[in-house]
Amino acid sequence: RMSYSPLLAWVMDALRKGWTPERIEGRLKVQFPADARMRISHECLYQWIYATPQKALDLRQYLPRGKRHRTRAKGRRSKGPGIPMRVPIAQRPKRVDSRHEFGHFESDTVIGTAPSKRCIDTQVERKSRRLFARFIPDKSALATARAEYDIYSRIPAPARIDRTWDNGTESSCHLLVDEALGMLTYFADPYSSYQRGTNENRNGRIRRYLPKRTSFDDLSDEDLQAIVQEINDTPLKVLNWETPNEVWYRELDKVMSKTSHPKTSVALTN
Repeated sequence: RMSYSPLLAWVMDALRKGWTPERIEGRLKVQFPADARMRISHECLYQWIYATPQKALDLRQYLPRGKRHRTRAKGRRSKGPGIPMRVPIAQRPKRVDSRHEFGHFESDTVIGTAPSKRCIDTQVERKSRRLFARFIPDKSALATARAEYDIYSRIPAPARIDRTWDNGTESSCHLLVDEALGMLTYFADPYSSYQRGTNENRNGRIRRYLPKRTSFDDLSDEDLQAIVQEINDTPLKVLNWETPNEVWYRELDKVMSKTSHPKTSVALTN
């Protein structure tokens, strides 16, 4: 496929623009509907980018998450000790997928550069895309649980139903937060970051301010919260150009107005 010079030139130009292989595949069909030679699947393009003849060109630098080696989407098993009481994402209620319901979060950790162990714990509400973040001294499970508790204990209970983690060992103490705050935790499938796409996107925004190989040691909590505030005040197309903060506070008002007017005295007592 890539031996066809017009296709090669077009693809190289698109890669330099930062287009993903999937976007390239789709746009070729639109721009060259009658030319069967101007076609390449995104999987084939990924294989070509990582093939030995292209190593000298370092084309992976143009990918949104260009890794040194390409990993398989499936077929690998998670490493390390198991997570206690791990509930897979398959058991998460299907209504969460639509994002129509407020109060469901995604969790992750942003790693600083070595030798420092300082990291950032991030939590993102799925419907509003609002980001919460805290510095943690290291990626340990206890430090992560403390940061989670600090974040969620400040959020009213009706607005924090559950969260979805990846399979990192830093989430091993999730039960401490679950039992203290009455939340639920689900875990994405191994090597399936797309199941927590909102959190991955917000982490990417943090990386615009704090690129990889940036040390977190010289940053204060005020510095981090200033970054978080700016991200949450940025309009998003997916929110019809509202900001995450605007959607968050509107939805928060809705759930709190429901809980402040219980239907029965029994509910108030409970």
